[in-house]
Amino acid sequence: SVPRCYLNKQLATVRVLKGDPAELSCTVSKDNVTGTWFKDGLKLTSMDGVVFEKKGLAHKLIINKAEDIHAGKYRFEGGDVKTEASIFVEDPPQVDKVLLKNLTSVPVVAKAGEGVKLRIPFEGRGPIRAAWLKDRMELGDDIRIRVDKTDTCTTLSISSCDRRDCGDYKVRLKNDSGVLEINLKLMVIDKPQPPAGPIKIVESSADNITIQWKPPKDDGGKPVQRYLVERQQVGRNEWETLGETPRSCTSFTTNKVEEEMSYYFRVRAMNAEGMSDALESGEVKTAGKASPGAPDPPEIISASRDSITISWKAPGKTGTSQIMGYIVQKRKKGTVTWLPVTSVPVKDKKLKVTSLKKGVLYEFRVAAVNAAGTGQPSDPSEPAFAQDPTKSPGQVQDLKVSSSDSTSVTLTWNKPEVQDGNDVKGYEVEMRSCNSLSWTKCFTLPAESTSCRVQGLQAREKLFLRVRVLSDSGPGEALELEACAGAAAPVVSPRLLIDDTVKSFLVIRAGNPIQVKIPFEGSPEPVVTWLKDGLSLPSRAAVSTEDGSTQLLLRAAEFSDSGTYTVELGHGLGKRETFSFQVQITDIPQPPGAIRLEENVPNTVTVTWDPSASEQWEKNLYYTVLKRESQKGLWQVLGDLIYNNKFTFTRVVPGRDYYFRVVAKNDLGASDPSETVEPWRIWKKKAEFQVKAQKYRGVNQNQPPRFLVPLKSHVVVTGSECHMSCAVGGHPPPKITWYKDSRDLSRDPNYFCTNDFGVCSLVVLWVTKQDEGEYMVEASNEVGRAFSKAFLAIKGN
Repeated sequence: SVPRCYLNKQLATVRVLKGDPAELSCTVSKDNVTGTWFKDGLKLTSMDGVVFEKKGLAHKLIINKAEDIHAGKYRFEGGDVKTEASIFVEDPPQVDKVLLKNLTSVPVVAKAGEGVKLRIPFEGRGPIRAAWLKDRMELGDDIRIRVDKTDTCTTLSISSCDRRDCGDYKVRLKNDSGVLEINLKLMVIDKPQPPAGPIKIVESSADNITIQWKPPKDDGGKPVQRYLVERQQVGRNEWETLGETPRSCTSFTTNKVEEEMSYYFRVRAMNAEGMSDALESGEVKTAGKASPGAPDPPEIISASRDSITISWKAPGKTGTSQIMGYIVQKRKKGTVTWLPVTSVPVKDKKLKVTSLKKGVLYEFRVAAVNAAGTGQPSDPSEPAFAQDPTKSPGQVQDLKVSSSDSTSVTLTWNKPEVQDGNDVKGYEVEMRSCNSLSWTKCFTLPAESTSCRVQGLQAREKLFLRVRVLSDSGPGEALELEACAGAAAPVVSPRLLIDDTVKSFLVIRAGNPIQVKIPFEGSPEPVVTWLKDGLSLPSRAAVSTEDGSTQLLLRAAEFSDSGTYTVELGHGLGKRETFSFQVQITDIPQPPGAIRLEENVPNTVTVTWDPSASEQWEKNLYYTVLKRESQKGLWQVLGDLIYNNKFTFTRVVPGRDYYFRVVAKNDLGASDPSETVEPWRIWKKKAEFQVKAQKYRGVNQNQPPRFLVPLKSHVVVTGSECHMSCAVGGHPPPKITWYKDSRDLSRDPNYFCTNDFGVCSLVVLWVTKQDEGEYMVEASNEVGRAFSKAFLAIKGN
């Protein structure tokens, strides 16, 4: 569609893209009216690319292909009609469509360590400002990255890529006609990082070791293909390759080990770009082979005329491999030879032994079997008859501890209720400690006895006692209770119970609480003392000690709380035990101090600043320096990872205002910025101009001001800079004053005015919607005054 302006309908502005057609139209009241067209106050008779057309009452000015020369203010006069309009020729930045499609549809791929150069040629009305952004931050020059721009091209160069350069980039091209943004993606591929550790030992025996790890946190941009596992024997220098695992498997089992030998293991990740550095384990020692220990004697569960059912428990010492089963043997009471009950080991811990002779008294024993072989056999079980069961003689009644002292416990009980045919023949008393599962027979008592004294105990020793009835049909069911010797508690040396929950180094963020709880034991209860750096704790610290533990609490940590904390146990015997741990308090850094600017070398500025107060406790603190070129501009990073308090910026443009900002950073984040308040500038040196004196002064040379080149109207987008210029003549040289809507702009910092030998310029910095309006320049000398006006139109991005 052709942009059209109907002047008599008061549509007084036409915006047209460079190269497109445009049309102005005006309708008069009479057919015989001859109209006249004017441009910038001059009558148009002929103009390249412009056609005048009259059809009836309509007068048209047609521009076939708009160029910069066609921009300006047009006026039509004819009959009773006199009206005007402005044409703005817009020429926004443009990039070749094929290149643009290739840049935005396919990511740019580079290998780590290689250089990358992204070059984008462009067209459009100058000046065109080009900016490269990553993560919404404008890129500036540093050690690796350089941004270059010419009148027709912008280039981003990265000398040596690494993985941190991956991401989304944006190229922003801007002039007074519009903005073009190009989105790019850069992928940097590299070998993967080492697998995530630590290496865990899942299983370690005399025959094999199983290790486990985690995938690397960064695969280098290409998927991990496999893992390489290597082993080194302690004391040797050579590493031996054990094998590989696919990327889905992060564990490895090797049987290439010797018993009681120490090894180191390491794992590397591999992708299409290469092999990562190694993740190494600590020292791993294999176990020695050992057969299991002897189980407790089997117990008789039940009996019949030709079978007896027995059960048993696993031995306390199982050896260095799992128990695979048990060997069960039997013998007749009074004989020496043990006979096997089954031909293969029994996997369960219970067995019904059949094919026994009725009325014969049998004994049984078991032995555990593992990979190392058969262990020691148990002691024989209690003898048992192969006979049908009879009625149980019952349990004793009211079993209790009647008295105790430091070395003995006295038990009493009552006889059980009488069972038919099962008269009580006596009682059996057994005991076991709290740490054992096996019972020891103390003594057998006659039927008349209903009490006994168990002696030879340790002070405050806890134990279990049981009593069972003996009758002609066999022993009855035992009745059990817990007992304790009643002596005073022995002296126990103080001891701190340090486990994995108690850390030796704590990193606490300022403002968060410090809370450390440490369990201990000792009798009598020891005296607990807390120290910080060898001195008493600060008054803010609270210590509580109860129920065998002591706790340190500071509700809001401060930087002064960093240091070494020590807890000490002691009692009257002179024995003491201590434990120390480190506390490091950290936080987002404090802002840097005041900024100072110096021009030590022409066209450079050295930025120095007072250090952040956080430097005294933060080891990993560094600084970032940023700059912008107006109060409304974007901040650009000049230097990062600066570990001193000085930075030199070498690409200073004379005549331009600069603002600087410094930020302190650490692993937790960035501080508030420290900024310069007043703009900093290197003034342009004006070229020397010599005027030869006129030899003849007989004629008055004074001339009133006149505009050789008038102002032109402009259309710009918000956020860009607008340059207005004109040329003025006259003698003496006129004084130049700029106005916006009749307001003097001489002292407004948002406008930059120059006058170079009659060429006058006004620069509007970082245009906003409020800058729209009519601008006027006044030229005056002692002879007269002259004016030129232009309109600035603003459109959004």
